[in-house]
Amino acid sequence: MGERDLLLADPALLDECAELLDLARERGLSLGTAESCTGGLVSACLTAVPGSSDVVRGGVVSYAVAVKRAVLGVSGEVLDDPALGAVSRECAEQMAAGARRVLGCDVAVSVTGIAGPGGAEPGKPVGTVWFGVSAPRGASSRLELFAGGRDEVRHAAVRTAIRLLREAVMEKS
Repeated sequence: MGERDLLLADPALLDECAELLDLARERGLSLGTAESCTGGLVSACLTAVPGSSDVVRGGVVSYAVAVKRAVLGVSGEVLDDPALGAVSRECAEQMAAGARRVLGCDVAVSVTGIAGPGGAEPGKPVGTVWFGVSAPRGASSRLELFAGGRDEVRHAAVRTAIRLLREAVMEKS
């Protein structure tokens, strides 16, 4: 069974997605994603719920730095700065804002991090994941350090992204 199948076989996660979509629907909000290390898994979980197309506008899988820059509008000042780069608060916030803009959605979540097994950098070990949220009431970001291998890090990141979207949708009311 593939990683996507394992995530979609998680009834608690699918219930969270269905609840999130119902809340967004009730509030008249559309959702979008900008994903790097999760490779589209957040969108896959949201769209696994039947009827999600009335709430989910889409997602951008920006695995490559060039896509973060060209599609989502992440600035060169962030991406080219070794102290910041693609795994940073600034990148996550700009990715979420870019997703809102290019998808035309009300609330967007972004995920950028190091899922492993390689890719660690000084101060950014495997499991480092930044999240950004862009919503009508403003933007926020969050850093998590997840334990485990690649699959565990990505699964934990998807669960966190869904919860952050829910918090942003709830904030509107």
